[in-house]
Amino acid sequence: MSATDPVFSHAHILFTAVVTAAITAPFAVWRLGRAEWIDTVGVTIVTGAATWLWRTSANLPQLNTDGLPGFSANDWLAPVLTYVLLSLYAALRPPRDLHRYNQTRAIAVLVSLAVNVITI
Repeated sequence: MSATDPVFSHAHILFTAVVTAAITAPFAVWRLGRAEWIDTVGVTIVTGAATWLWRTSANLPQLNTDGLPGFSANDWLAPVLTYVLLSLYAALRPPRDLHRYNQTRAIAVLVSLAVNVITI
């Protein structure tokens, strides 16, 4: 993306989603434990998918322009979708340890914010 082009390529958005998922995965293993591998994979996929879905569907100049220096509306909103989708995941497949799942969800949201700000 050049300074005058306020939209991103699909490859760039996919890269951002993959990086978000890849960084989230070890944190999910750490908080949920290796025995909860299905939830670890679920959290990882949902986090990457949320980033990809939001950034692809909202790839508009108005939302990609930094309103606050270094932060666009999309930077703030992609983590919100991550939170919502991970909450839906937990509602449909209740975690064995809700406290650890909530910690994992919080970390995933922070990772989503950081990666969206840094890579896009």
